Amino acid sequence: SGARIETTGEFPRRGVVILANHVSWLDIPILSATTGTAFVAHSGLTSSPLVGWLCTLNDTVFVARHDRRSVHRQVEQVREALSEMGALTIFPEGTTSDGTQLLPFKSSLLSSLDPPPSGIVVQPVWLDYGPDSASIAWVGEEHGVRNVLRILARTQPLPVKVHFLSPLPPAELGSRKAIAAYAQHSIAEAIKHARTGHSAA
Repeated sequence: SGARIETTGEFPRRGVVILANHVSWLDIPILSATTGTAFVAHSGLTSSPLVGWLCTLNDTVFVARHDRRSVHRQVEQVREALSEMGALTIFPEGTTSDGTQLLPFKSSLLSSLDPPPSGIVVQPVWLDYGPDSASIAWVGEEHGVRNVLRILARTQPLPVKVHFLSPLPPAELGSRKAIAAYAQHSIAEAIKHARTGHSAA
């Protein structure tokens, strides 16, 4: 039945690092369709049949989170991906949530942004599946194939809003911890405002 995608806010298209919440494997094709982004993922995902396969389709840069010796190379890979694709996405939660609240943003996943390559924009993005979040979220011990089949069995299009939130001010780009904290706060505020009837953008 597919996804019915709406977007809010502005996306600059070039030189953008997207920091997005993570609910489902669907996040990858949805962000790819709306931004043309490549992705950053930790190297352990190469062994995941579903996510590993999706990563190979979407120009993923694999990083070793705990190997400080490889940070310089990771930064170079990020710069190369930004040059080639224009946008690069990181899911700082490190895993999928149930879509109703954020998990803590892990600054270790942002090691390639410490410091950020010059001239880039860091933009928080909230993937909002609305009331369908709980039904499509990939959490717990559910097998990836089971989750795919469950979502594909839907008879109605899946509505999703991609909220492009305000980019981080230059003053907040000083360290990966500052970047993670600011982006998490931005998305959390968007979720809170949406629930109270205010604009999320």
